[in-house]
Amino acid sequence: MPSQDIRSDALLNALRAEARLAPTSGIGEARSYGMGREGLIPLWVGEGDLPTPSFISEAATRSLAAGETFYTHQRGIPELRQALADYHARLFGRPFSPERFFVTGGGMQAIQIAARMVAGAGDEVLVPTPAWPNFAAAVEVGGAKTVAVRMDLKDRAWTLDLDRLAAAVTPRTRAIFVNSPSNPTGWIASREEQAALLALARKHDLWIVADEIYGRFVYGEEKRAPSFHDIMDEHDRILFVQTFSKNWAMTGWRIGWIEAHPALGDVIENLIQYSTSGVAVFMQRAGVAALERGDGFVEHQVARAKTNRDILENGLGSSNRISFARTNGAFYFFFGVEGFDDSMALAKELIDKAGVGLAPGKAFGPGAEKYLRLCFARRTDHIEETVRRISAFLG
Repeated sequence: MPSQDIRSDALLNALRAEARLAPTSGIGEARSYGMGREGLIPLWVGEGDLPTPSFISEAATRSLAAGETFYTHQRGIPELRQALADYHARLFGRPFSPERFFVTGGGMQAIQIAARMVAGAGDEVLVPTPAWPNFAAAVEVGGAKTVAVRMDLKDRAWTLDLDRLAAAVTPRTRAIFVNSPSNPTGWIASREEQAALLALARKHDLWIVADEIYGRFVYGEEKRAPSFHDIMDEHDRILFVQTFSKNWAMTGWRIGWIEAHPALGDVIENLIQYSTSGVAVFMQRAGVAALERGDGFVEHQVARAKTNRDILENGLGSSNRISFARTNGAFYFFFGVEGFDDSMALAKELIDKAGVGLAPGKAFGPGAEKYLRLCFARRTDHIEETVRRISAFLG
């Protein structure tokens, strides 16, 4: 009789290759290595340390108390879709129809649905890297291929070579994934860059999947980052993926949305139906509260993050061993250390010797192998202590 290992391997090999070969998370590997270490400062995942504000949680509690525990609208309850339209109208200074918004089980489901809508077996999707790895994984689990287009770090700024991106377009290309502000680099696509990207997409009939999740985490005079909303036409092929996680400290709630032309509504509704059958009503009531009453909390988070960014850049920027770009958006400090080419080895050494948990750059694709990502949406005293520990590690 075959051994248990052989039989287990046979089961595994009987799965679809796209599922079996889905990449493991380098972030998760570092986190598992350091989890539970006494005194460690954990800055490896992309979430802050503030709990969800009480006015949001209480809206969910009231919904549960009212017995709203049944199946619901696949596209989202009307009240939340209207709140999303009103929120966008405030943010962009023009009216939005609630018919453009579709509630999902977090930003990740929004990305999965968008990927399924635009690419499948034999198709290609362009992804500027370094980039959050989950989009590429969502594309490839669906049978398509991601094509990395490496960005450049020059003079403490990440830049996207638009000619390099255009050269990567082939007859199989179906979409471009644009994350701005970027996780992990903090890069923000200018209006001119977005216009060039949109022109490229129009020329080749490509979709743009626009991840503007960190659009309010900007540290200049503007209140938000440039958006494709500023330049697009109604019928441009753009899918916006979004989440409640970052702005309103709701990472564990798993609620987000897709914004798209209403003509795509039946398709999006079907894909929601065949995956989760909708988002719980009490979570959607919490989303309404976040959108209607949460602007002050978002402003507090952004101000706190800016303080922490400045502490990191001023504290570590003087070291001639550290290379980094100034973080203009999102809440990550993405940096390399001279003498270390293996980011996973460096991440583990920092856990062991400095008591700081960071995400290894190798998780973020080509061009990121030598870097580390540090999430600074945290307590300021923890960021100050992190600077001290890393500085001591560097000698």
